[in-house]
Amino acid sequence: MSEHRVTAPEPSADGSKPKGPASYFPSIATTYGRPVQDWLDLAADRLDDHRHMEVVEWLKTEHGLGHGHANAVVAYVRQVLAR
Repeated sequence: MSEHRVTAPEPSADGSKPKGPASYFPSIATTYGRPVQDWLDLAADRLDDHRHMEVVEWLKTEHGLGHGHANAVVAYVRQVLAR
């Protein structure tokens, strides 16, 4: 596992919906039957030595994610790691 783990965001205390890439996370968990944290871990590990779109393509071809979902996962990981 990557030395820089990106954790899934906690649900908002006020019940507001997440914005940006995280807005896709409920659908990702439902559609693919795995917690979003699994996808974040895979993307974070892969981003150690691959570019953004390479990881998106890998999630699509190897794991069956749709383009928007794969891109949201990778974008979220990159956003958190850039902080």
